[in-house]
Amino acid sequence: MEQPIAMNTLSQILEKLRLKGKDNELKMSDHGKMQSKSLGKIYKPEDLTIVKTYRFEGDSDPADNSVLYLLEDQDKNIGYILDAYGIYSDNDGPSFDDFLKKIPTENRDEQELFC
Repeated sequence: MEQPIAMNTLSQILEKLRLKGKDNELKMSDHGKMQSKSLGKIYKPEDLTIVKTYRFEGDSDPADNSVLYLLEDQDKNIGYILDAYGIYSDNDGPSFDDFLKKIPTENRDEQELFC
């Protein structure tokens, strides 16, 4: 039986998502909802579930710290939100954080997500 390969870097995980056709990035719209341009969908928090969270820390530069949220929508599409920590975040104001806090969480195993 083949042993799973640990994914330790952001680029490894994003490449794995791309290879599996699950590289649907979600970004906050001007209307306070998440939007996936590749899927052509707009989401409210209750339309999504966070299924895995990865945190990455740069070796020497705090600006390299980031978090990757893998999400599943009601149609079982997998997407992701990528953001930096704290003051380096691409999302200004409290609306992004408030949106994330409203999304239910269901931690899943990597093998289930990437099969």
